[in-house]
Amino acid sequence: MTKSPPHRPATRPFGRTGLSASVIGQGTWYIDDGDRAAAVAALRRGLDLGLTHIDTAELYGDAEVVVAEAIAGRRDDCFLVSKVLPGNASRAGTIAACERSLRRLKTDRLECYLLHWRGDVPLAETVAGLEDLVRAGKIRSWGVSNFDADDLDELAAVADDGHIACNQVLYHLQERAIEHAVIPWCERHGVAVVAYSPFGHDAFPSPRSAGGRAIAAIAERHGATPRQVALAFLTRRPGVLAIPKAASAAHAADNAAALGLALDETEIAAIDQAFPRGPEPRHLPII
Repeated sequence: MTKSPPHRPATRPFGRTGLSASVIGQGTWYIDDGDRAAAVAALRRGLDLGLTHIDTAELYGDAEVVVAEAIAGRRDDCFLVSKVLPGNASRAGTIAACERSLRRLKTDRLECYLLHWRGDVPLAETVAGLEDLVRAGKIRSWGVSNFDADDLDELAAVADDGHIACNQVLYHLQERAIEHAVIPWCERHGVAVVAYSPFGHDAFPSPRSAGGRAIAAIAERHGATPRQVALAFLTRRPGVLAIPKAASAAHAADNAAALGLALDETEIAAIDQAFPRGPEPRHLPII
């Protein structure tokens, strides 16, 4: 029998920035590969259904151009995020990279701008560039991606309290390393956690596997899909958001349905048992 899921807010605070973003957003890695019209339609359908948090990056080829087409006439509906490559993350380079992204996205500001991963440029220099962009009104907040807890400690030493909006990290059912140290660090410091590749990178649990059967059983009870259950599990903590990519409008609609799905403690425990987080790794997993 299908049971009605408890209500979950569709948006959450984005760190201590005063901004809010949709709990489920839209990733755009590789979105420029394949059918561009379908990619644009997927992003637009996602916006229609409340997936207003759109994430992209200068690394992602023409993804920013595709996003620009999708959000044309709807910019105020979006929580728009892009990223600077670490090789461009000097103080002046961060500003120049952001300005290039703004031109490709055909907008005058970003809700958040991230350092894509840590490189050789001192963090204090990158932070200075990000703060310059905030003062100029070109970004409303800034954060990082692929930072482990020790990296976050170093970042916090050169950033004003409350200024780190988010840490975007790899997180899916079969890769839960961030639960050991990264999520607790972010919860203590009021930093949002954004899960990228929340279905795994072409590795969603097979329905024939034990884990796949476990989430399928929970999905059936809710009248949901296994992917919706996965998104609900990953975003069960109040500071975690997720940015799955959708290749079609139908896929975007499937992702959006997870906004209203809440799991009870028994279901969370069953998923936890089916997909154990394992030991803490020496290095933060990234892709």
